[in-house]
Amino acid sequence: MQQSRRNTILYGLLFTAALALFVLNVSLGSVVIPVKEVFKSLFGQPVAKESWDYIVVNYRLPKAITAVFTGIGLSVSGLLMQTLFRNPLAGPYVLGLSSGSSLGVAFLIMGAGFLPGFLGAFVLSSYGIILASCIGSFLVLLAVLFVSQRLRDTTAILIVGLMFGSFASAIVGVLTYFSTAEQLQKFTFWSLGNLGNLSWTSILILLICVVIGLALSIICLKPLDALLLGENYAKSLGLNFNKTRYILIFATSILAGSITAFAGPIAFVGLAVPHIAKLVFQTSSHVVLFFGTVLSGAIIMLVCDIICQFPGSDVILPINAITSIIGAPVVIWLLVKKRNVMH
Repeated sequence: MQQSRRNTILYGLLFTAALALFVLNVSLGSVVIPVKEVFKSLFGQPVAKESWDYIVVNYRLPKAITAVFTGIGLSVSGLLMQTLFRNPLAGPYVLGLSSGSSLGVAFLIMGAGFLPGFLGAFVLSSYGIILASCIGSFLVLLAVLFVSQRLRDTTAILIVGLMFGSFASAIVGVLTYFSTAEQLQKFTFWSLGNLGNLSWTSILILLICVVIGLALSIICLKPLDALLLGENYAKSLGLNFNKTRYILIFATSILAGSITAFAGPIAFVGLAVPHIAKLVFQTSSHVVLFFGTVLSGAIIMLVCDIICQFPGSDVILPINAITSIIGAPVVIWLLVKKRNVMH
């Protein structure tokens, strides 16, 4: 009962922090908009300056929503992969999905010059890049699922995913070697991640993908608790291990693949947030960790996006750099602190 009450309080604090950071994210930027005016804009009331309303509705609100979905999706997929492979270093991209997306985008950007002018213009648009990323990620998923049918060992699937990732990265390296400076710059900008510039249609598609991935994850919460004690123990409890493994791989693919397609490959979040949730909630129950990871992921991405914006300045840093710069030391500190407490 005491543990349940503690979890409820933590959920309440995290949810409140997430809401506050969401409003702060929309308020801060190159133009600082008062929080009161942000609320007016969000609720459709007249705003002091028309330009503020345009900035909130057409730029900052979509970006903040994308940050929330990205943080949630990557964090949950990281939790799934760490439990499935029983490896604390596993993340959402451990199956090679990010490398597959990068390969698709690299082929598109560096091969568009061979296409007719009107077709080349389309494929280099935001929708063309999203489509190429999805195709690359999906092809890697098919390859991993095909191989996983012939492998019973979960660790072997992890190695296969890493090999697919290395293979795709090698091809990307060859393509970049022969690319022009303009093509290389465009691909580099994509690889640094970007939460902005998404239309409301793109956000709706991303929302649908994330909701499907989360729904599949929720189905597997109890099986994940059984997997903590090993594959054989889970099978002895009557768990259909192969079915669970496919669902987990598919859920992770939907979450990580769609987010990479729309926001680019974003590092650290999927790897670190599950560890942060475990340290905060001090439990191995995936029902508790799932919601803790959801809230923590949203908070981390909102914080990183606020830092990226350099409030009051026109400078905007790449989200990928901030997630790693801010996140890695935090995780190291948390792990060292946990070790000191245990001793």
